Amino acid sequence: MLLETGPIEKLFNSLEEKHAKARSNLGRPLTVVEKILYSHMEDCDYSKIERGASDIVLQPDRVAMQDATAQMAILQFMSANIPEVAVPSTVHCDHLIQAYIGADKDLVAAEDLNKEVYDFLRSAAMKYNMGFWKPGSGIIHQVVYENYAVPGTMMIGTDSHTPNAGGLGVIAIGVGGADAVDAMTGQGFTTKMPKLVGIKLKGKLNGWTASKDIILKVATMLTVKGGTGKILEYFGEGARSLSATGKGTVTNMGAEIGATTSTFGYDEQMDPYLRATDRAPIADLCKQYAPHLQSDPEVEKDPEKFYDEYHEIDLDQLEPHIVGPHTPDLGRSISTMAKEVDEKGYPAEISAALIGSCTNSSYEDMTRSVSLVRQAKDAGIDVKTNFLVTPGSEQIYETIKQDGILGEFEEVGATVLANACGPCIGQWKREDKKKGEANSILTSYNRNFAKRNDGNPETLGFISSPELVVAMAFSGSMKFNPLTDSLKDKDGNDFKFKPPTGDVLPSNGYSSKDSGYEEPTKTGEVVIDPSSERIAFLEPFPKQDPIADYKDLPLLIKAQGKCTTDHISQAGPWLKFRGHLDNISNNMFLGATNAFTGGTGTGNNPVSSEKDVEINKIARSLKDDGLGWIAVGDENIGEGSSREHAAMEPRHMGGRAFIAKSYARIFEANLKKQGLLPLTFSNKDDFEKIQEKDRISISGLDALTQGGALTVHIKHEDGSTDEISVEHSLNEQEIQWFYHGSALNYVGSQK
Repeated sequence: MLLETGPIEKLFNSLEEKHAKARSNLGRPLTVVEKILYSHMEDCDYSKIERGASDIVLQPDRVAMQDATAQMAILQFMSANIPEVAVPSTVHCDHLIQAYIGADKDLVAAEDLNKEVYDFLRSAAMKYNMGFWKPGSGIIHQVVYENYAVPGTMMIGTDSHTPNAGGLGVIAIGVGGADAVDAMTGQGFTTKMPKLVGIKLKGKLNGWTASKDIILKVATMLTVKGGTGKILEYFGEGARSLSATGKGTVTNMGAEIGATTSTFGYDEQMDPYLRATDRAPIADLCKQYAPHLQSDPEVEKDPEKFYDEYHEIDLDQLEPHIVGPHTPDLGRSISTMAKEVDEKGYPAEISAALIGSCTNSSYEDMTRSVSLVRQAKDAGIDVKTNFLVTPGSEQIYETIKQDGILGEFEEVGATVLANACGPCIGQWKREDKKKGEANSILTSYNRNFAKRNDGNPETLGFISSPELVVAMAFSGSMKFNPLTDSLKDKDGNDFKFKPPTGDVLPSNGYSSKDSGYEEPTKTGEVVIDPSSERIAFLEPFPKQDPIADYKDLPLLIKAQGKCTTDHISQAGPWLKFRGHLDNISNNMFLGATNAFTGGTGTGNNPVSSEKDVEINKIARSLKDDGLGWIAVGDENIGEGSSREHAAMEPRHMGGRAFIAKSYARIFEANLKKQGLLPLTFSNKDDFEKIQEKDRISISGLDALTQGGALTVHIKHEDGSTDEISVEHSLNEQEIQWFYHGSALNYVGSQK
């Protein structure tokens, strides 16, 4: 058993007293989200904490890091000169394995290609007392779910889909590496007190409808910005009917609506899963303390009194959904998909069908999916497209192998990929389609931004449940509705799929073979080759003059429309440079759309007037000339992945500030950590006033106050000027980060 019960029991023993004090302060019952948050905060008058406004400091029970983001997080931790992590922490090698041929060969290739990165991560984990999950052990979120997730606890992870653990009643928040470093050094995690969204699930899933359809419906309802600054809490008889792993699917994709996290209160569905995954002592504790791990009964009776926003979904009436392309909130029921394919001219042929990933590779997902494979096989119907299966962990891989499920997938032509993120994050060496060739893919993954999966901007990524993916793979068509449509069997007769069936847990138990975990030794030295192009020690960012350094700054880019962290710092082939800040900065803004030229990743140098230059090269040129610069963005800039590189690269390349209509939570936090100002237009229409060759000055930075407005002075090329008002959300501590040049600089100054 990897998880110690002592700290959990200590936490649970404190809950009654902490919750009683919070109820007394607030004068009302508590939601489960409030119970978990208040039990991980310093004692205070909770009635003075304002949702959506007050800063809170949480003490996480755990930190988890994936290999791409762990590199920079550990490099930052090392600069703090602390002998070991202050809270239990783990490193998971899941992002750097490229999907190409199949699991075995792809894993061998990754271990060779990424040896220096893995050696660095392993040596750092051993030295600083962090658990190490080697390549092939599984995707971070699946491994956390199987080993570390405990109802009523609170954790952070350096990946936006960390909320996956919310399916087991955890407050699990995706953060940047600098936030993880704060926790690992014992400083806690600072964030805004989130607003609460209550989602009551009525009825029960039936037939073709799966847990995935719940979150696809929620994403369609609330949009990609609908969860920003909020925690989603699911409850009701429908919530309690979902399996533990089904709940994880729902909370995993809460990241797609920008939610701080999502969670469920503890219920009886969690108990068998905890026991099946070797956490019987934890299960016993959860049973004992169950009332403290659930919302107070009054909440469910009258939910609108307790939540800032409230929704209901009737699972009895819910239809299977498909979302996409290019955004996870463009959804519709399967019954309307065929019509939309025709109306919008989407490529009808499915060029690839992909199931698994951290979102949908549970035993339940796999058994329900293989039930459809069996039906098709018995009818003599072949898969009509490329079919890829990604197990979420070594435990899942070995279990479905022992139960014959893996072999059944392979019998119908499926390629089984390594237990890693693979195509979900762009680590897909795809050769069947050329870049620029329009095509549709259908996945059970969680994210579908343009170029996200295969680097091709013309690949239309659609997301649905694994059950729909499998059924539609046998038709090869985006217009096929397995609930109503038929295929031809081997004899030419009409064949219609029966609804999928499956088992929540394996009857023979999960396989107990080597999980891929390595216990830390607290010995050795960190391995970094001085000549490495992939790993390099960090130098502190320079302190900035709040007056002189913010005068007459050129505009680097005005990004139009969607600008995610993928657009600012692309993944795929750039993942190999995640530990080398200068090298990875060569991808900065490669995916962003220039509002003035319409080009992607390019612009005109505002000083030399050289045209059609990569944005990163313009930034380097300005930096070499001793010039800082400003970037301007549209709505919800920085949505998507938690990667802090999207903030570190602009800071490293001379950026001084972002001005945008609005920010995704994690990106805004990351900018603050690195000493880059995230400013918001007071009047969003002022976005239109920004012109290509503007020179921009920001006044008032020498006397920053929490909640204060600033004035931006704009000099246009024709000699005219504008003044606009901008706002910032920096608190007193974050203001000090800015003055010191970064959060780490500030921490160092306090020693």
